[in-house]
Amino acid sequence: MNTTQKLSHTLKQELEALLGPEGVLTDPVALRAYDCDAYSPAKHFPDAVALPQDTEQVSAIIKLCNRLGVPFTPRGAGTGLSGGATAIEGGVVIATTRLNKILHIDVPNRRLVAQAGVVNTYLTKAVRAHRLHYAPDPSSQGACTVGGNVAENAGGPHTLKYGVTTNHVTGLTLVLPDGEIVALGGFEEETPGYDLVGLVVGAEGTMGIVTEVTVRLTPLPQAVRTLLAVFETIDQATQTVSDIIAAGVLPAALEMIDTFIIKACEEAFHLGFPSDAEAVLIIEVDGLEVGLDEEADQVRQIAFKNGAREVRQAKTELERALLWKARKQAFGALGRLGLSMVTHDGVIPRTKLPQVLREVRAIAQKYNLLVGNVFHAGDGNLHPNLMFDERDPEQVERVMQAGEEILKLCVDVGGSLTGEHGIGVEKMEAMTLLFSEADLDLMQKIKSVFNRNALCNPGKVLPTSKRCWETEHGPRLVRSVGRGAAV
Repeated sequence: MNTTQKLSHTLKQELEALLGPEGVLTDPVALRAYDCDAYSPAKHFPDAVALPQDTEQVSAIIKLCNRLGVPFTPRGAGTGLSGGATAIEGGVVIATTRLNKILHIDVPNRRLVAQAGVVNTYLTKAVRAHRLHYAPDPSSQGACTVGGNVAENAGGPHTLKYGVTTNHVTGLTLVLPDGEIVALGGFEEETPGYDLVGLVVGAEGTMGIVTEVTVRLTPLPQAVRTLLAVFETIDQATQTVSDIIAAGVLPAALEMIDTFIIKACEEAFHLGFPSDAEAVLIIEVDGLEVGLDEEADQVRQIAFKNGAREVRQAKTELERALLWKARKQAFGALGRLGLSMVTHDGVIPRTKLPQVLREVRAIAQKYNLLVGNVFHAGDGNLHPNLMFDERDPEQVERVMQAGEEILKLCVDVGGSLTGEHGIGVEKMEAMTLLFSEADLDLMQKIKSVFNRNALCNPGKVLPTSKRCWETEHGPRLVRSVGRGAAV
């Protein structure tokens, strides 16, 4: 038995001693389910998957990994879209699947404490009877976990008005990369000292593993109006977005779906969307019943002024749910096409939407790729979905090159690399488009304060020269690394 085999045998034995045989996965067939998250171009098998049930077990696993010098990667539901939960350097995936309990609900103070593996939508289900909800609503909220949402600072359609994850988290239980357990924040609105909760939210699991989350609960709105505006051109739809915000209206959600996605949703769900439209907007306003019809009418008039051929309003809760089904399940509808997909996450100024969407289409055509757009138009958070066959290395290369050009385009027009999906492995090397060497060096120093031995979720967020190779396009991320890599 060589050194590597001995280490793997020791790792498995000691993990099973901590968690029991049912809490450890090492069979190659089982590990295949953990070789990537929803960002499929970067694949790598872990050596083992650990399934702890509480904070103390997470701490014990991390201390074991430190003793053996084994890297470890936190993972929630695996719905992330930037490779943040992929074990790029092997080692142990610490999955929060069994950390699935809501621990405490405080209705008077509007707080809820949940373990990191609780599914997002379950938080709202637990308090809906009290007319409360957890506002951040990623499109994958029926599957994604609150711990993963914290790692990526996830958003969703309603964050235009209500904010992203960091605006709704007041406390965390964090297991540091050396295994120490710390409590950050709490139930209070503000705590004295440095905002360590804000530092950890969005750190993508590179500063430790979050095991418990204290969230702020928000009252459900008294009334809601949901509209679907249909447009002949993307320019009409994007101008409507800008005009609504300029008019002083702050919708709860303002989402755009282009013709490629509309057709996919119609084939999948038969919702009655006009498949010949170039774009539709889902516009939702909420608040007090008094005056809400006037606000909805103002939105309707703005849409018609910009050439909308039709504006529908949901008359029942069922009709509203059907409108949102197209948006929430758009990625599932694209999955029916039988292709792989990379979903990008650039952010741009709203006024640049017409220009950028045209250029995104041109980039897709340049690389002979299909592209569909469904995104948070109200805050300029784009989600171009590039379709490809991951079994074809040449197509993988094309989709990578197209993605790099799209990210550069977003930065060039005054935008950013990510709004809610994170950097992960997908956008690491693109960080140099946005940050100087001094900026990145400072980030590395902060990361090193927490993650001194670089075992906690290695190979994520910050670019590293040892994982790049030079091409005529400049530095590129090596996406095929080590055992189990697919491409």
